Amino acid sequence: MRLHDRVFLLLGGTGGIGKALAESLLQEGNRIIVVSRHPERISRREGIVPVYLDLAAADLASQLVRLTEAYPDIDGVIHCAGQNCFAGLAVMSVDELDAQLNVNLRSAVLAARHFAPRFEKAGSGDLVFVGSTFGSIGFPGYTAYCATKFGLRGFTEALRRELADTAVQVVYVAPRATNTEMNPEAVNALNRALGNRVDKPQAVAAAILKAMKRDERRRFLGWPEKLFVVINGILPRIVDKAMLKQLPLVRRFLNAKPAS
Repeated sequence: MRLHDRVFLLLGGTGGIGKALAESLLQEGNRIIVVSRHPERISRREGIVPVYLDLAAADLASQLVRLTEAYPDIDGVIHCAGQNCFAGLAVMSVDELDAQLNVNLRSAVLAARHFAPRFEKAGSGDLVFVGSTFGSIGFPGYTAYCATKFGLRGFTEALRRELADTAVQVVYVAPRATNTEMNPEAVNALNRALGNRVDKPQAVAAAILKAMKRDERRRFLGWPEKLFVVINGILPRIVDKAMLKQLPLVRRFLNAKPAS
């Protein structure tokens, strides 16, 4: 995949991974259209174009039409938008559930539905989706988040096979825990207690760009997380037992009251 002199649409460009991706793509000589519900908060600089888009909106499909009418030269889409809520399913509000379903999964499906036929007609174009290790391994406290990321992984796999005889490339990258503002302190504390390694957004962005340059279909980040993904797919009971041992510790942070 060529990564220079391109016009990329970046969905989720205001988060930690998104900002790192925007910076790296900019250095490669690309133009990046960064969407946000608050584009006025995005620093204006050469090569960065802030644009309004609400990924959770009911009329997202119509918003995408207007977006491409204004920017018809978009030839690559990177979806790294994400919503998360570290909480037990029973105490999660419907709004919290909807936010994760709409932003993490529905917006990705609608973006692909909109751009795939346009890229196919143009004879080139790339669709890149940033998932998660939790798109392959279910983890307590992340039921809704895992559902959306499992869905995203399955969607990209099916889409890639559906477009296999076209010039449209579909790439899926699954990071492990990443140090971003999306994580509340309880999650950071849990990762420390479990001894989980946490990547910097810049490292994740570099891995995503490497996967894009190498035309990889999918890439899972981190060790031993990549191994756990394989084990969970073949022998899930082994992972079940390991997580059962961790469950009391997870519950301690899951039920922790935020500091006042």
